[in-house]
Formats: sequence, C-alpha cells, structure tokens
Amino acid sequence: MKKIVPILLVLLTLYLAYIVISLAILPPVSELADRKQSITITVRDWQGNERPLVVGPKNRYWTPTNRIPPEMKWAVILAEDSNFYRHDGIDVKAIKQAIKYDLEKKSLAKGASTITQQVAKNIYLSREKTITRKLKEVYLAWRMEQELTKGRILELYLNVAELGPMVYGIGHASRYYFGKPPAEMTPRECAFLAAMLPGPRVAYNPYRNLGKVLRRSNMILRTMRAKGVISTEEYQVALGQEPNIRGLQHKVDTTLQQPPPVQLPLSSAQSAPPPSPAPSEPTQTGPTPPPEPAPSQEPPPAATPSGENK
Repeated sequence: MKKIVPILLVLLTLYLAYIVISLAILPPVSELADRKQSITITVRDWQGNERPLVVGPKNRYWTPTNRIPPEMKWAVILAEDSNFYRHDGIDVKAIKQAIKYDLEKKSLAKGASTITQQVAKNIYLSREKTITRKLKEVYLAWRMEQELTKGRILELYLNVAELGPMVYGIGHASRYYFGKPPAEMTPRECAFLAAMLPGPRVAYNPYRNLGKVLRRSNMILRTMRAKGVISTEEYQVALGQEPNIRGLQHKVDTTLQQPPPVQLPLSSAQSAPPPSPAPSEPTQTGPTPPPEPAPSQEPPPAATPSGENK
C-alpha cells in the first residue's frame, strides 16, 4: 500500500500537467468575435465521415442574429439553458442536479452543458465523453463568456447546432424541414426545431420519433407561454399546428446516401440573399429578446435532455 500511494501521486501529477498543457494550446476564441470572419471546422456525418463546415457569413445558410425570430431564441434558451443570461458559461446548479440524477440512475444519462459549453464543443472539440474533454469544454466556455457577448454566443449556437443529416444551423434546418427562411418560422416550428436539439440522430429524430418531438415541443410552447414569449392565443394556434414533414423521409434517405456539401462559399450561393450586417451590440449583452418575465418569477428549469448533443 505504501508503494502504491507514491505511484498514484506521480500519475496524478502527470495527468494534471497534461491538462495544463492541453488547456494552454487550445485555440483562441477571440476569432469568434468578428462577425465578418468565417472559419472552417470539421463535423462527422451520420455515416461517421468527416466533412468541412463553414462557420460564418461564407456559409449560404448562415443566419445573423437580426434574422433569427425571438421565438426561436427563447425556445432554445428555455429548453436547453434557462439560466443562459445569468451564468458565466457554467451553470453550477445544473451540474449539481445532473450529478445527483446520474448517481441515482447509475449512468451518465443527464448532461449539464450550457449553451456556451455546447458552442465550445461543437466548434473546437470532439464528442468523446472523457473528463479531459469536459475540462476543455468548461475552460473554453469560460473564455467565451469573457470575450464574446451573450448575443454572439447564441448566434453561433443557432448556426452550428446539428438538426438533421448534414443539416447544421437553423438557416439550413428551416429550409430543409419547412421550405422557408428562419425569419418566417411560426412559434410551433421554432419549438419543433428546439425540441430536436438533444438528439436529432436518434432520440429526437422526427422521422423515427415524431410523437416524442411533438410532445417535447408542446412542453417548450407551454414554457414560452408561461414566460410571456407568446400569448395565450398564439399558444392555442401553435398547439393546433403540426409541422408537415410528410414525404421528407425520401429526402433524408437521399441525403444519407449522398451528403450535400456544407462548406458553401458565397460564390456557390448567388441565389441566396447576402446576410444583413449585424446590428451594433447593445450595452447589455445578449439579443433583443421579448420582455423578460416579472422579476418575482423564477425561470423554469431547463427541459431534461435525453439525447446525444450534451
């Protein structure tokens, strides 16, 4: 036993040194602050093949924050990270709840990633579930909160989130599923896309589990009504709607056989209108959302994720 302790200390020291070096060589996040700049990242398609994805205005589907409906922003915030405007990249309370839940279930069933952490993972990291990757994710999220506004972080998230087979971002997803640009989406369609986020490949794949996606979108709509994002009348109208995705299974099958390019420079998107210049940043971070609920009302807990994205 006495011999084992020094060995464990040496191994722990080496691991900590590895972590420090790994964090030190992570790329700078300051490049993400420039809304005119595009970077190319690597994503994996549903067959496991690596493919390039352009993040920024050179992607024909890029949707600047002023073209994203407030209902879409709030659907995502209320479903994925209800404390988005309160935390500094890491939601300690959510982490404690996730640890408690996972211990009770004896599994890693529940994640506690904030929107900022998900942006860090989607742009810079892999999907491997390791302590090292999680530490990198937390560190990058902390740096993003220091150098980017909340509005910019949300804009990045809504443009890189996976929402189908080689469908990344709401600009592509709104056209892929509904045949319209994001600005024309209804509250039901916004909630529908937000409901897919935890697991568009399996758990919340609308072609496999449409009922499950609709139930989660109904829950998101209820929360949006409770928080004053939509009116009672808009809520009732939304409940009476069901996104028409019939006939798209063939499109999905075709996409899986021949994944379309996702690195789309402006030269290949002449038919797409150029993005409007991003509005100047408000004095307070974040987009210009619908009126906040009364201060006496605490925001609801984020919807329990049960898919792959976290």
